[in-house]
Amino acid sequence: MRDPDRHVKVKQRGSVLNMLRRLDKIRFRGHKRDDFLDLAESPNASDTEGGDEIPLKMPRTSPRDGEELRDPAGPGTLIMAAGVQDFNRTEFDRLNEIKGHLEIALLEKHFLQEELRKLREETNAEMLRQELDRERQRRMELEQKIQEVLKPRAEEQTAQQPPKGQAQANNGADRRSQGLCARVQKWFSERFGEYVEDFRFQPEESAVETDEPLSARRLTENMRRLKRGAKPVTSFVKNLSALSDWYSVYTSAIAFTVYMNAVWHGWAIPMFLFLAILRLSLNYLIARGWRIQWSIVPEVSEAVEPPKEDLTVSEKFQLVLDVAQKAQNLFGKMADILEKIKNLFMWVQPEITQKLYIALWAAFLASCFLPYRLVGLAVGLYAGIKFFLIDFIFKRCPRLRAKYDTPYIIWKSLPTDPQLKERSSAAVSRRLQTASSRSYVSSAPAGLSKDEDTGRFHGTKKGNFHEIFNLTENERPLAVCENGWRCCLINRDRKMPTDYIRNGVLYVTENYLCFESSKSGSSKRNKVIKLVDITDIQKYKVLSVLPGTGMGIAVSTPSTQKPLVFGAMAHRDEAFETILSQYTKITAAAASGSDS
Repeated sequence: MRDPDRHVKVKQRGSVLNMLRRLDKIRFRGHKRDDFLDLAESPNASDTEGGDEIPLKMPRTSPRDGEELRDPAGPGTLIMAAGVQDFNRTEFDRLNEIKGHLEIALLEKHFLQEELRKLREETNAEMLRQELDRERQRRMELEQKIQEVLKPRAEEQTAQQPPKGQAQANNGADRRSQGLCARVQKWFSERFGEYVEDFRFQPEESAVETDEPLSARRLTENMRRLKRGAKPVTSFVKNLSALSDWYSVYTSAIAFTVYMNAVWHGWAIPMFLFLAILRLSLNYLIARGWRIQWSIVPEVSEAVEPPKEDLTVSEKFQLVLDVAQKAQNLFGKMADILEKIKNLFMWVQPEITQKLYIALWAAFLASCFLPYRLVGLAVGLYAGIKFFLIDFIFKRCPRLRAKYDTPYIIWKSLPTDPQLKERSSAAVSRRLQTASSRSYVSSAPAGLSKDEDTGRFHGTKKGNFHEIFNLTENERPLAVCENGWRCCLINRDRKMPTDYIRNGVLYVTENYLCFESSKSGSSKRNKVIKLVDITDIQKYKVLSVLPGTGMGIAVSTPSTQKPLVFGAMAHRDEAFETILSQYTKITAAAASGSDS
């Protein structure tokens, strides 16, 4: 009874072996197994899945069983031998093996899908297909254009085609002429083809310059380069100014004599050309190593600080601020010059542009009717006398220059754009003030003069000025600070934070320094200081950490232990000059009154 049962089990295990062979075929259908990652190295394999796999162990067979398997005349067949080997395995081992084969097949499928996706991304089939369609469309358009061009030519050739006899007679002459034309064309292309190509028009390519990032070291180096590049021009201007100022009497006298003689004899242009050649010759010798230095004004060598490699954040910030301040001043001067020239030609001030207009007409008429030699002589003599004599007198006598130096007066009276804007805003405010004063005069009681009216009713945002600060009616702000300067009062004698710093507006009258607090409330928050009681006034920097000279003014009085500071003032320099001048005026008047 044991043999039939065993025979049945062998058949079942044979079907399992067929399944395993099919899985092996699936497994090795694609690339070689070495091309793929191991199961443990797979990104989708977890620790538990890698740990569940149990390595398959081949069962050990006895020598006797091996002999039976090797012997073809043995009692068992191949199926029986496989059945014996499978009998030693457990069901759990076979299930684990099947599971491992399935996982390997799934992983290989996943890897193949990934490779297919990468290949599709690399080839960009859609983009290539679109580009191919565009090229096909372009080719079709070109073919249509070529057909349109060739069609009328073919019609012309058929219309102009001579008879056959004449065509045969002219065939030899055409060949000879074609050969001669080809040789001439080839010779011309060899000789002049390169020059013809140089004159071919091509579209201009616009080069896009990349902006460099902001760097403190780069900004400082660019400013130094600009200073070094402008040094020859500035030295030339200084030498001309020294000639005009007669810094060296002998040099200026020799230059004046030589120039006037050259102009009188008509050698002015050759003289300037000779000076330019002489300057270039000296520069050549200097470049070759010669030590030649000639200047009317002695040059002062400036100490160049070596650039530091490691800078702190505050040093970098201060360096950027210094360079930015220099650039701001330089750009401001250049903008003033350009705006004055623009306003001169745009009739911003008609009385000034009218003088230039008349001078240009006079020069035009003189050039039309007078000989050029006489015109050049007159212009050269006037330029020499103006440069060497008249400018010297005007620089020594400023009051005379302010009255009679016409170019200087015109240049100084030309406004810049900010000045024009200030004038327009001042005119508008003046109109508003006159309109308001007229409306008040019409409603004011009779018997009040204009001075009393303006003094009494000049007010701030909260009311009349003299009522807010408990002053007399004749005390009113100066014209410079009519609207006041916004600032904050820092009183270091107070301990409360609300009294320590107050925001408000600062006014200056003839005798007082008045601070109006911006907070609504009683007038106790306002501050009134007599200018006579001030013992010291100076510019003050509230926060020493910040770069610059600060935005505050410190005022010391006998009633305060520590000076009062008016900080965060945008127009600090203007306010300081106004307070200092009024303080000097009051103290001088008080000193003269005490002496008398």
